[in-house]
Amino acid sequence: MEVAGSQQGIPLSVKLWASAFGGEIKSISAKYSGSQLLQKQKYKESEKSVRVEEIDGMKLVKNLAVKMEEMFRKKAEATRRLVEAAEEAHHQHEDNPDLQYEYFNAVLINEVDGEGNNVELGGEFILEPNDHFNNLSVNLSLSVVQVPTNMYNKPDIVNGVYWSEALNKVFVDNFERDPTLIWQYFGSAKGFFRQYPGVKWHPDEHGVIGFDCRNRKYIQAATSPKDVVILVDVSGSMKGLRLTIARQTVSSILDTLGDDDFFNIIAYNHEIHYVEPCLNGTLVRADRTNKDHFREHLDKLFAKGIGLLGEALAEAFTILSDFNQTGRGSVCSQAIMLVTDGATEMYDDVFEKYNWPERKVRIFPYLIGRESAFADNLKWMACANKYFSQISTLADVQENVMRYLHVMSRPKVIDHKHDTVWTEAYVDSAQLNDKAGPSLMTTVAMPVFSTKNETQKNQGILLGVVGTDIPLQELMKLIPKHMLGIHGYAFAITNNGYILIHPDLRPLYQEGQKRRKPNYSSVDLSEVEWEDKDDILRNAMVNRRTGTFSMEVKKTVDRGRRVLKMHNDYYYTDIKGTPFVGVALSRGHGKYFFRGNVSIEALRDLEQPDVALADETYCNTEEEHEHRHLTQIQAIKLFMTGRRPHLKDRELIQEVLFDAVVTAPLEAYWTGLALNRNSDKGVEIAFLGTRTGLSRTNLFVRADQLSNDFLTAEDKEGVFNADHFPLWYKRAAEQVPGTFVYSIPFSTLENKSVVLASTAIQLLDDRKSPIVAVGIQMKLGFFQRKFWTACRQQCTALDGKCSISCDSEDINCYLIDNNGFILVTEEQSQTGLFFGEVEGAVMNKLLQMGSFKITLYDYQALCKEYAGSSDSARILSDFLLEFNLYSWWNVDLSVKQRSRGKTVMVPCDTVYPAFVSERTIKETTGNIDCEGCISFVIQQIPSSNLFMVVVDNNCDCSSAPPVNMDPIEIMYIL
Repeated sequence: MEVAGSQQGIPLSVKLWASAFGGEIKSISAKYSGSQLLQKQKYKESEKSVRVEEIDGMKLVKNLAVKMEEMFRKKAEATRRLVEAAEEAHHQHEDNPDLQYEYFNAVLINEVDGEGNNVELGGEFILEPNDHFNNLSVNLSLSVVQVPTNMYNKPDIVNGVYWSEALNKVFVDNFERDPTLIWQYFGSAKGFFRQYPGVKWHPDEHGVIGFDCRNRKYIQAATSPKDVVILVDVSGSMKGLRLTIARQTVSSILDTLGDDDFFNIIAYNHEIHYVEPCLNGTLVRADRTNKDHFREHLDKLFAKGIGLLGEALAEAFTILSDFNQTGRGSVCSQAIMLVTDGATEMYDDVFEKYNWPERKVRIFPYLIGRESAFADNLKWMACANKYFSQISTLADVQENVMRYLHVMSRPKVIDHKHDTVWTEAYVDSAQLNDKAGPSLMTTVAMPVFSTKNETQKNQGILLGVVGTDIPLQELMKLIPKHMLGIHGYAFAITNNGYILIHPDLRPLYQEGQKRRKPNYSSVDLSEVEWEDKDDILRNAMVNRRTGTFSMEVKKTVDRGRRVLKMHNDYYYTDIKGTPFVGVALSRGHGKYFFRGNVSIEALRDLEQPDVALADETYCNTEEEHEHRHLTQIQAIKLFMTGRRPHLKDRELIQEVLFDAVVTAPLEAYWTGLALNRNSDKGVEIAFLGTRTGLSRTNLFVRADQLSNDFLTAEDKEGVFNADHFPLWYKRAAEQVPGTFVYSIPFSTLENKSVVLASTAIQLLDDRKSPIVAVGIQMKLGFFQRKFWTACRQQCTALDGKCSISCDSEDINCYLIDNNGFILVTEEQSQTGLFFGEVEGAVMNKLLQMGSFKITLYDYQALCKEYAGSSDSARILSDFLLEFNLYSWWNVDLSVKQRSRGKTVMVPCDTVYPAFVSERTIKETTGNIDCEGCISFVIQQIPSSNLFMVVVDNNCDCSSAPPVNMDPIEIMYIL
């Protein structure tokens, strides 16, 4: 090829090819999408009647916070009614050790014996499928009771189940008052669990139900935040089974700690050993990541030497004192958990120095083993500190560890502090296999106390915890998505900075079936808004401030393969009465909004067959049963005719009606094109979408002749839904006005059948805010033929004197998009691949010249680890799998099953490249020293996001390494 270097410029023939193809493909795209009709006629005609408003982000976020506060208040009131009913029922009940009572056991209902009779506690229980509960079969009139197997028919259980039956009426009443409620429950301190609505529980494949209602939700509601130091004895007397029981005891203690707690673990014999040596003298937050990390170190403990408990106690008291005085940690309760088989002395001098007389630090001794020569000293410590527990076998661990919670809850009980506790986000187990996507939940819970007179004598009695689960989708319905702009979104975090809702939270991964990721409920805001290197936004929100913040961001789309560079404006405030301290709006093109007045006659345009609306955007049809069967268009019609004036926001409905009127001429325009088509047989679909969620589609071929219907609900990137704008809309908005963005949808790569083209229509001058995007779907073969034809015809125009030709064996011609993916190449198998995988030498040169590349980070990645291998070697999982999940949006199913020789998925952080062309580079040339010299030219296709790349293949550069998009795990050195 006659290009020795950039100084010689682009060959004329390449410029002609690019110009000819660009003009031809834009003409087709503009004609069939109707973009010129909208841009030059309808929106121009409407311009004078359109009112342009600049959105006040701070006002918007404050109004949203008020709506969320109201929703949370209603849920908390429902829970408070359960508290009052439970305490009253217990107060009126007199315990009867001989009480016999039949109740509906969650596992045994509708079970029969060999003779067809109902088993004990398993009477006939009517269950009916209910779509509000994910089509599970439930009973809306009654609750069921789950009881751990080893507790059946104990007097405490039977009496508790009996008096808590009074909650049934309140469960039903709460649901009637607020039909958006889902599961309500009472978790007893005795271990039984009452759940409404009634539903049958099924054991696992081993016939076991391992659920204990006294889980993290229970613990959070029952106790205050706490700082805990766990001392574990690893002296010689702890060898064998005792050390095994000790490890399990420590692990069970960790299970009782939540995100508001802080902890450390110290092992002691003749020396003090921090279980994690890098964390000497400090406490860490008890999130799942930290707890799992410490559990791994527990396996490395071994017993030897003598036990110097005094030094270990002094170290523990010192850490707790330092943390408390500096205002770190929970700034609340403090405790030392002592796991040992005995103490050689009483260490009263240590307690006198550090803890008496105030006794600010609680001491919880756990005596391991049936017999111990030094048990008396430990019992003295217990008497001096009001707690003692002996654990003789592994079976005793769980129940004995849970007992300390009653002591820690006493301050709340005595003061009757019914604190409202809101949990972090978690995935609803019942909806893991729901095709609609993961259902994230939060729970509001409150403690229930005894109000009987003996409560004061007994230093307080905790009866249990009541709560109700809240789908975070209910929060999403409050967000005015149409006001946020194309790339805008709202998000909320907890008081610990963990994400409650955020479009970039990915709680599941898929390997045959959907599974929860480890640590999905403790993803920090800084891990998704990672461009905020100094945590300015995070810290402001955690500290419950109100304000604004701006930064440049990089957002991945199309399953992580593409990236958009944007400037985001954030507005944040707190949600009063909850720990969910922040809501923020990030807006790309959300500065302006357009309002137009229309009459009720506009309903005709909304009812046309080519019109569709985003789900659950305009009218909330879920609040009243009589409205649930209505479509959005039916609900809007009722609203506009005044028969249901309470259904929704009038402004939003006026805006979507305006869009329907302005875009209505496209129906006739597209119909005319379909009747008069000549040569453009490759165009299959035209489509349109507006900021208000209205979409129109038109088929130019019969539905059964479509190469691929990209605009289907199966591909979440393709269509409008209640959560986000589709990908073709987002990418069009980032294009230069008047130009088209072209791509092969990644969902069609298996058959590589279609190309999408879309462009955004902007109403006014320099205020960049698209109000509609239009596009077409065309056959890939049709698109490619247009390219090759343009190349050959231009050589004819030059009297056949093209200096180079794409038909030559010495030349490789490619058409790539602005993210480096190949749309046209002579080798069909390379279509859709990243250009760097095919032409590594050329791509490396383009990177050196600054034409492409952005570095991105993923702090929610998963890596494969070979459990049991000596080096614990990790390899990355199929990274792109991560982005095939729904980017939107308690019992944690562990993904990480430590079986020797198995491959398990473990959380990891990765860095990976994404490639975006530099807009200022329209054309360039280059040389590569590669067994001679290889030359290439790159020329932008006018009015598009495409580039033509022509490579001289006379020189063999096959030895050059390919450039790929594989992620690399970030290895941290502690």
